[in-house]
Amino acid sequence: MRGALLLTFLLFQDEKHDANNYGTKYGQQTSSHIEEENEQLTGQLSDKVRALKSLTIDIGHEVRESNKLISDMDNDFDKTTGFLQRTMGRVTAMARAGHHRFIWYLLAFSLFVFFVIWILTKAR
Repeated sequence: MRGALLLTFLLFQDEKHDANNYGTKYGQQTSSHIEEENEQLTGQLSDKVRALKSLTIDIGHEVRESNKLISDMDNDFDKTTGFLQRTMGRVTAMARAGHHRFIWYLLAFSLFVFFVIWILTKAR
C-alpha cells in the first residue's frame, strides 16, 4: 500500500509540474495578449482624443466667426436705426408743416413699392 501511495504521489507530482508549466506558459500568453490589446485600445483612445481636439478647435473657430458676424449685424442695425430715426423725424416735420398732400404721396409710393416687392417674391 505504501508503494501504491508513493507511486500515486509521484504520478500526480509529475502532472502538477506539467500543469504548472502549462499555467505559466498560458499566463505569459495571456499577459502578452492583454498587453497587445491594451496597446491597441490606447491607440484607439489616442485617435479619439485627437479627433475631439480637432473638433474642439473647429468649434472655437466657428464661435469666433459667429461672434464677428453678430457684432457686424449689431453695427448694421445701429446704423439702420439711426437712418430710420432721421427719416421719421423728417416725415414728422413734414406732417407738422401742413404738407398733407406729400404725406399721402409718400404713403401711396411706399404701398406701391411694397406691393411690387410682394408680387416679385410670389413669382419666384
